[in-house]
Amino acid sequence: MGSARSARSSRGLQGFVAAAAVAVALAAALARPGVAQAPAPAPSPAPLRLPLGANPDSALAAEIAKIPGTALALEEAVQAALEQDTAIVEAEAVLRAAQGVVRREKGPFDPEVFARYDVDDQEIPASSPLAGAQVLETNERATSVGARKRFGSTGTEIEAAVDSRRLDTNSGFETLIPKYVAEGRLSLTQPLLKGFGPSARAELSAAERDLEAAQSQYESTVLAVRSTVEQFYWDLYAAERDVAVERLIRDRGARLLEDTRVRARSGLVGPDDVANAQVFLAQEEQAVLDREERLGAVSDRLATLMGRRPEPGMSRFRPTQGPPLAFAEATVDSVVQLALSHNHDLQVVERRIESVRALERGARWDALPDLQLVGSLGGNGLAGTPHPVVFPGSVDTLSATVRGDAGEAWSQVFSRDFPTWTLGLRLSVPLGLREGRGERDRLRAEAERAENQLTAVRRGLEEDVRNRHRELSNAPRRVQAARTGVEAAIEQTRIGILEYESGRTTAFELVRLAADVATAQQRYSEALVRAAKAAAELRLLTAGTFPPP
Repeated sequence: MGSARSARSSRGLQGFVAAAAVAVALAAALARPGVAQAPAPAPSPAPLRLPLGANPDSALAAEIAKIPGTALALEEAVQAALEQDTAIVEAEAVLRAAQGVVRREKGPFDPEVFARYDVDDQEIPASSPLAGAQVLETNERATSVGARKRFGSTGTEIEAAVDSRRLDTNSGFETLIPKYVAEGRLSLTQPLLKGFGPSARAELSAAERDLEAAQSQYESTVLAVRSTVEQFYWDLYAAERDVAVERLIRDRGARLLEDTRVRARSGLVGPDDVANAQVFLAQEEQAVLDREERLGAVSDRLATLMGRRPEPGMSRFRPTQGPPLAFAEATVDSVVQLALSHNHDLQVVERRIESVRALERGARWDALPDLQLVGSLGGNGLAGTPHPVVFPGSVDTLSATVRGDAGEAWSQVFSRDFPTWTLGLRLSVPLGLREGRGERDRLRAEAERAENQLTAVRRGLEEDVRNRHRELSNAPRRVQAARTGVEAAIEQTRIGILEYESGRTTAFELVRLAADVATAQQRYSEALVRAAKAAAELRLLTAGTFPPP
């Protein structure tokens, strides 16, 4: 009886060793780094090369080719996202709004023309004999035309205007009917405290800085979308590779289970071997589902960024190229300097600080009393048709010495036959000056807070650059370590087979060793794309200036 059990055990060992040998052969195939896509060219003449092979593995390539999906190139994905991504559309709207604010704030400094025309016709019952009629009738037509301009550098406002009136009346005591009155003036208003200098264009200066910030924010959003798409594209590459690996191991596990069941019905192996094979297959089935869900999630995220779905009948996208195998070398300090000089997010904070500072400088002047220097130069003109005036009880006739039409009145104005001028000061002092001083203090505190934010952003930016640069610098060793891990997992499985043949290990342990090969291969996939994602992040942090020339 012991002899029969020994023979059955020997035959079971031979069957399982054959299945494990298949797993080892698969692991050896998966250890090769080749893929079905061609690698991207090196971006620099002085590359830092990753230790990868060049020949694709036929088993893995064939399994990847079985995965259905719409082919998608990296640049195609990037361009689609740049055209459709909602974050870019929002950034464009913010930029247009900032442009509108600048245009609005420039409005008060645009030259302004004005004109006015009034007609006033009245009939007034006379209450005095000096009215010149029992019912005094008057018809007055007034015209005013001019232009004004405010200057942003000093807050000065200049206005030039001409006014004219034509008066008709039935009064017996009016010596000119009709009468033409003209007036011209050039006036100036100059703030000396509140409203002077920086205060005059504080809102415009702040709006211009906000526009620059919006422009930097838009460019940052474009780069962020490009970087995000690229990183998800490499995630899609790794996820597809992982699905292919899991499917290959799952298929081998199914064949192992079928072979074990056949041998168990023949009495060559025991029920524990069948149970081990079932557990392994169940785990791989779940692993395949997990990897497929991960692949679908990454593809859906790319579809969301691009604003379009795969072709009808396809549930996901498929990458057509692999991550680059070479990256430019640069010292970490040079990359940090690139980021501090060009990073758009940093520029956004800097421009916003300048915006607050512009408002704060204006608020310092607005916290002072309102003192204005006002003055004007001008001239008057008078003309009309003489009308004799005879007072009751008198034989004397009065007549005006002025005559002429409206043109004569205007001639007097421009030649300054009757000049006028004014000069004065206007002072307004709100008791306590709390409104102006309160706004000044608020903006001063806002500026200090923004300065601290800038310091924090700079520190965080330098930290991110150093982390990504470290990842990129470690990429060759990381890939080599992952590759060594795959080779070690293969060697472990080979040794496990030998130990199983000598009775020093179990079938369960051998199955676990085969699963370790899959885990090592997935780590290898992660190592392949991690360097490419770090490079994409560095391009974002340096505003596209990495690698340096």
